[in-house]
Amino acid sequence: MKFQVIDTLPQKTDSDCIVVGVTPDGMATNARLLNKACKGTIQKALSQGDIKGNVGESLYLYDIQGIKSPRILLLGCGNDSKRDADRWTKIMETAFNCLNRGGSKNAAIFLNDIKIRNRKFNWMLQEATRTMCSAGYQKGELKSTFRKPSKTLGEAKFYVNRDIAAARRSLASGKAVGEGMALTKRLGDLPANIATPAYLAGQARALGRKFEQLSVKVLNEARMKKLGMGSLLSVSAGSTEPAKLIVLEYQGGKPSAAPVALVGKGVTFDTGGISLKPGASMDEMKYDMCGAAAVLGTLHAIASIKLPINVVGIIPATENMPDGSATKPGDIVTSMSGKTIEILNTDAEGRLILCDALTYAQKYGPDVIIDVATLTGAVIVALGNHISAVMGNDGRLISEIIDAGNNAQDKAWQLPIDDRFQRQLDSNFADMANIGGRGAGAITAACFLARYTEEVRWAHIDIAGTAWKRGGKNKGASGRPVPLLTQFLINRCS
Repeated sequence: MKFQVIDTLPQKTDSDCIVVGVTPDGMATNARLLNKACKGTIQKALSQGDIKGNVGESLYLYDIQGIKSPRILLLGCGNDSKRDADRWTKIMETAFNCLNRGGSKNAAIFLNDIKIRNRKFNWMLQEATRTMCSAGYQKGELKSTFRKPSKTLGEAKFYVNRDIAAARRSLASGKAVGEGMALTKRLGDLPANIATPAYLAGQARALGRKFEQLSVKVLNEARMKKLGMGSLLSVSAGSTEPAKLIVLEYQGGKPSAAPVALVGKGVTFDTGGISLKPGASMDEMKYDMCGAAAVLGTLHAIASIKLPINVVGIIPATENMPDGSATKPGDIVTSMSGKTIEILNTDAEGRLILCDALTYAQKYGPDVIIDVATLTGAVIVALGNHISAVMGNDGRLISEIIDAGNNAQDKAWQLPIDDRFQRQLDSNFADMANIGGRGAGAITAACFLARYTEEVRWAHIDIAGTAWKRGGKNKGASGRPVPLLTQFLINRCS
């Protein structure tokens, strides 16, 4: 989609559709201007109860005299006192879906007269474009009947009457995040027979070709073995699909500046290995690579806006399968760091691939490392499907992540991590076990990773509850936490 700024009044704007806001209290300022130009037509629709102005409502008006555009979309924006960031996202989703279904190729949006609690107008612009781009992603591309609509909204023009340069930057940032989310959703929704480790590597290389500041290299299993990545390779041992370590280097800052390292879990399908999962909903284990997809989506976003920062993205990609060569419960492996691990449960595999990737990331001398992973079902017990969990060894870094999530409508909540939980990982036969028992499962998983990040500022984001919507009609990847990660990186540039 294209986004641009306009400064013409609604009654003088020539577009396929004019979008204005209405509330339970009546018309917003731009709707009143249109109402005056069309001699009360909008007021008549409100008086007849065709639309009440609640969030989620919409109404098309066609061929209105006194208006250049062939149609007007009245958009319910709710009460001023209750209108918050979540409602603004819903308003923009409604706008996009109505415009797309209505066949408008372009639309002029006049919502600068709508206020959001504790948010500035440029945030509203950024969130609007992010929402529209993300909402434009369509599931089901592998259906034989799948067709992209011939009439699709291709351009949205936003009325802005001040600080045009800042508004354009907000539109560009929102578009970049939305496109990054769409990429993340697509990769998550693809089945595991297509989205293999090699496929993820191919997608990374495609990003490298698209963006000049992004370089990509892919390490094969032979190279990983030479590096001593015995923990990562223990997960891929049962699969016929070779593991890949995908490394993306984005150079947007000064050559001497230490990068931010993003590490994304890329288990393209997780059967649980020998510790086989139950069959119910196992199809959703194709989403166990959503951390990897989020790293790719975030790099797409920051490269699109040419963010002045250095970032290294590292993706350990593998399947977790249960054939005759698969790792067995009780096996002991040696990680790249030299620490040994007793694998008590092969279904706790995410931490086994992440620990070697975290060790590898430190060769870049990063300022901070953030890993993103669909790591534990336990985090869903703690926080449900609404908020991601964040843990780490640096309070300031965790605060920056939480602040970024709050700003980007992609929230995270801190869980504790300390030595009391570390004792749950004690092993009689190795330096540590890969599980710590039933209690505090999300925390002990982070404790495991903490043993590989003692010399660097590090945070872990568990997205097992937020990376996709489960079951039924709405099942599909969410695109999170691309908004959080991108906002975190934008904030660091500020």
